[in-house]
Amino acid sequence: MPEQQPFRVAVRKFAPFEAHMQKLWAAFCAHSGCTLPAEFVALDLHPLHQSLLTDQGLATGAWDLAHINTDWLPEAQAASALLDLAPLIRQNPPADFPQGWSPSLLGMQEYGGTTLGLPFHDGPECLIYRKDLFDSPTEQAEFRQLHGRPLQPPATWEELQQVARFFHRPEQNLYGFVAAGYPDGHNTVFDFCLHLWTRGGQLHDGQDRLQIDSEAARAGLSFYRQLLRDTNAIHPQSMQYESVRAGQAFARGEAALMINWFGFAAVCEVDDACPVRGKVDITAVPRGENTVGSSASLNVYWLYAIGSGSRHQQLAYDFIRFALSPENDKQLTLEGGIGCRLSTWHDPDINARVPYYHKLAELHEKAETLPQKANWAQLAAVIDEAVLRALNTDEPVAELLAAAQLKINALDNPLDYV
Repeated sequence: MPEQQPFRVAVRKFAPFEAHMQKLWAAFCAHSGCTLPAEFVALDLHPLHQSLLTDQGLATGAWDLAHINTDWLPEAQAASALLDLAPLIRQNPPADFPQGWSPSLLGMQEYGGTTLGLPFHDGPECLIYRKDLFDSPTEQAEFRQLHGRPLQPPATWEELQQVARFFHRPEQNLYGFVAAGYPDGHNTVFDFCLHLWTRGGQLHDGQDRLQIDSEAARAGLSFYRQLLRDTNAIHPQSMQYESVRAGQAFARGEAALMINWFGFAAVCEVDDACPVRGKVDITAVPRGENTVGSSASLNVYWLYAIGSGSRHQQLAYDFIRFALSPENDKQLTLEGGIGCRLSTWHDPDINARVPYYHKLAELHEKAETLPQKANWAQLAAVIDEAVLRALNTDEPVAELLAAAQLKINALDNPLDYV
């Protein structure tokens, strides 16, 4: 009898995700009697995208189940890489589906009656800060003496830089602000979008074409360039850190401020050994100074998705249903991820452990989404290149964005929306 192919799962590389998935599989097998061996492979963003989509691992059956984020969905849908879950959901829906989730976590995976995934991990971008530093009477008195205003979480980007400089103390291994500047096609693109949106800009021209050559984009990228070059404010490893490593540096107590995903704040509270446990809070992303902009966040979430080429499709769906139970969604949060169920967001145990968990709903109200285009990865690469050239050269920002816009115009087509 031929040996059965193992159940293969591509996991977004992040220690809490990896631990949770292994525990889930053990519990699922104990619950269901499944004896099939499983392989869980943790991959960073670029290798994950490469394996799932560029190398067609989802379509060929190399992967049965995967963590996939929502900005890859149009590409996956165009390539027929994912199994439509709608028939399986109709036959045997997860508990409390769909009313158990916020609508903001159910829409992006829907394509013309098909459902390409179910929510795994959430947490919009926000400003994460060390509340113990801001609450210190000594720090408050010194800041007021220096700047003539109260020390409080920054509401504008200029205030963020001023506060970052105030807390920048390399001799104490404390830096003002840690960024995720690693060139992986995600972090710098997301930062660019936040700076654009918070200055009143939009990513489109009103006719479904991507637009990055605008006054708001120029102002945002100019500020981002000088902030990440400010050696009196920025963590020196910021250009080598992607979001996970930036979050780890913050959790080690190396930064006073960070713009990152909500989950990197929450993980500080659920890890008993975290040096900053109980010393963290979150608030809205800053806005531009004296502009029409307001705070904004970014809603990119992770899904469980089944490869269209999987040989274990029913098993994969049964495992997802098990993973999405209220108990397991809560357990993901206790491991250091962010559960997606409303019951988890409002769970008293979770809110006692993570006092700012209730702020998730407010962040979702301000969350923007990225263009749903099948070639978004190509378009994002152009933005990423422009941002990195701004950070690493002295070329004028206006020229960089104008050149990038020409490349985008050659790639962009309103009909690419899916």
